[in-house]
Amino acid sequence: MSTKQKQADKPERLSIWSKLYRGETDIQFVPNRKRWYLVSAVVILGCVVVMLTKGFVLGIDFAGGNQYNVPSTSGTSLTEVEDAAEGVGAEIASAQVAGTGDGASYIVRIAEVDDEQSQDIREAMAEAAGVDPQEISVSTVSGTWGAAVSNQALIALGVFLVLVSAFIWIRYERRMAIASIGALLHDLVLTAGIYALSGFEVTPSTIVGILTILGYSLYDTVVVFDKVQENTANLLQTRQKTFAEAVNDAVNQTLMRSINTTIIGVLPVAALLVVGVGMLGVGTLKDLALVLFIGMVVGTYSSIFLAAPWVVDMAERSAAYRRHNQKIANKRSDGTEERGKAEDRDADDEDDDRLRTAKTDEIPLELLDEPKATAGAGSGGPRPQRRKKRR
Repeated sequence: MSTKQKQADKPERLSIWSKLYRGETDIQFVPNRKRWYLVSAVVILGCVVVMLTKGFVLGIDFAGGNQYNVPSTSGTSLTEVEDAAEGVGAEIASAQVAGTGDGASYIVRIAEVDDEQSQDIREAMAEAAGVDPQEISVSTVSGTWGAAVSNQALIALGVFLVLVSAFIWIRYERRMAIASIGALLHDLVLTAGIYALSGFEVTPSTIVGILTILGYSLYDTVVVFDKVQENTANLLQTRQKTFAEAVNDAVNQTLMRSINTTIIGVLPVAALLVVGVGMLGVGTLKDLALVLFIGMVVGTYSSIFLAAPWVVDMAERSAAYRRHNQKIANKRSDGTEERGKAEDRDADDEDDDRLRTAKTDEIPLELLDEPKATAGAGSGGPRPQRRKKRR
């Protein structure tokens, strides 16, 4: 056999990237689900501790305060205006440049102060900017407005969860609806804990970002569930795979799609977070960018490592799937016994062959070469000659 033919007969060994692209990976997500549960439980517990001890930094929209719109003039900067306000006791909540050219202005938000202190801050900023104090507009933001925004966000979140649960329940099944809601709550707690740890302000943009990542997380979960439903549609009528094995195959088959979706979504958000906030210093974008970045990554994690395994745990509680798994276990056990019996039979045959060969080897060669005697005397065949005895 030539070398080329031998190489052609060898099975093609695919790289991990080729297997990912074809959906042929065999990563044990479901069999190792207890490990992912433990990791998630530890991280969630840490996030809860951070939220209870450190808490959140509420922005002016939620805590209340004053907002100053300072006209921009040549020779002044936003930093100088901020320093002037802090010099008279102001606590800067946020500051940004709005507009361009002659219409540019500095928007500075500070914590709530009384009227006298507000006037001092206004005059200090006017002096730093080189404008008349009357040119600086002042608006007061009440903390009740932030509370109203929070209430509306909670209502929107509740309605969203109810509608999503109903849709998944009708489209797929009850177990998947429960698992998807659990994954969404996991994403919310984890995102909120990391946000509290970072110390970023909670603004209306933060609320918008949280609602956005819920939709993103749900999208990735539904993609996995759609493949799970396809793999388990006629599972009980076969004896090939258990429910856990079929779900694990579904996760592996959609793994590349989940990775691609996450990368495509995270890259522009990472650019917004790194370039916009880190390099350009646009501080108003950091709250939205951080929430989106964390939520997209966590949403992909929960759909693969939590939502699908939770469906397996709930399914294996039912009597139908327990019987199905037991039948598969019995079938595989019987197959092992049959293979063992066949191997024993083959071994016995080999022993018999070796025994017959050994017995044949013990017979003298001259006897094997002599013609056999016929049964009857009158058969006409040659008779063996007798050797004469020597005297």
